[in-house]
Amino acid sequence: MAKVLMKGNEAMALAAIKGGCDAFFGYPITPQNELPEYLSYHMQEHGKIFVQAESEVAAINMVYGAAGAGARVLTSSSSPGIALKQEGISYMAGSELPAVIINVMRGGPGLGSIQPSQADYNQVTRGGGNGDYHLLAYAPESIQEAVDIIKDAFRVADKYRNPVMVAIDGLIGQMMEPVDLDKPIDLDLQSKPWAADGHGAKRGKNNKILSLFLDTKDLETHNLKLKVKYDQMVSEEQRYELVQTDDAELVIVAYGSMARIARSAIAMARQKGYRVGMLRPITLWPYPVQGFEALASNVTHLLTAEMSLGQMHQDVLIANEGQRQTHWFGRTGGVVPSADELFDVIENIILKGGVA
Repeated sequence: MAKVLMKGNEAMALAAIKGGCDAFFGYPITPQNELPEYLSYHMQEHGKIFVQAESEVAAINMVYGAAGAGARVLTSSSSPGIALKQEGISYMAGSELPAVIINVMRGGPGLGSIQPSQADYNQVTRGGGNGDYHLLAYAPESIQEAVDIIKDAFRVADKYRNPVMVAIDGLIGQMMEPVDLDKPIDLDLQSKPWAADGHGAKRGKNNKILSLFLDTKDLETHNLKLKVKYDQMVSEEQRYELVQTDDAELVIVAYGSMARIARSAIAMARQKGYRVGMLRPITLWPYPVQGFEALASNVTHLLTAEMSLGQMHQDVLIANEGQRQTHWFGRTGGVVPSADELFDVIENIILKGGVA
């Protein structure tokens, strides 16, 4: 099929249907409203379920119930709405329930603004719920990449029996780009013998879905079991892209829309003879430490660029392990920096003698 021009939120909604989504539960909030709006029109014609819940808290608990019954479930929201879902997300991780959660990030804290932001980074990577748990979290740079990731996210969620989050900023959700929605993916869906689907008599036992362990040793055993799964994610699921890093002396670390801006700033820098590249995290958790290990010895400086006040920079410092000089640039409150602004930061580092 030829590429079609679509708005980001609508393309992600269609990608979820093509990825095998059985049911959607959500509640409206800007700037992701086009996503549930699209699904409200099209889920039924595909024989799927769409429910607009009475609140974000209700929606995530509906996700819990449907996932526990074996359905492939999606919910979407934006920053403060995702905050309201955190308790349910922790319950799902504790109960080992797969689901896909799309967060179209906006400015904060609090109600903040409806402008694009990346200030949910800590929420996405550290989790706002209680306990020792992790979500596999993706941060696509384009609508096409978001579509491809979402189509595959249901498989990944099922593989690990764990919620998967796709975090994009409102800029990607609201922009329009040509996308190929028919790129082939693995839809060899696994059976779910663990699901509480009402067929216990056929199996000879009833399945139970729960995250409550009153005996501390039982809970520790459960957490250690989950840790094996998280360790497997760290080993197998780190994703990143290296852009013009072979000869680079300064490497920008940026994701999502900030990475798009960085590409333009890199082109400007290259025109002036500055050897600049980019490491683009595609997974925010597990953070792509392997990408930093893959950088050549000629890389002496890292510049974190983000639309938040240094949240990802903390992970850059951890991944860097003090090997290279580090710098930070960011805007917040929904301000989207320009490529010129980022280029000025790059040039300032170079002209001050920071880069040989």
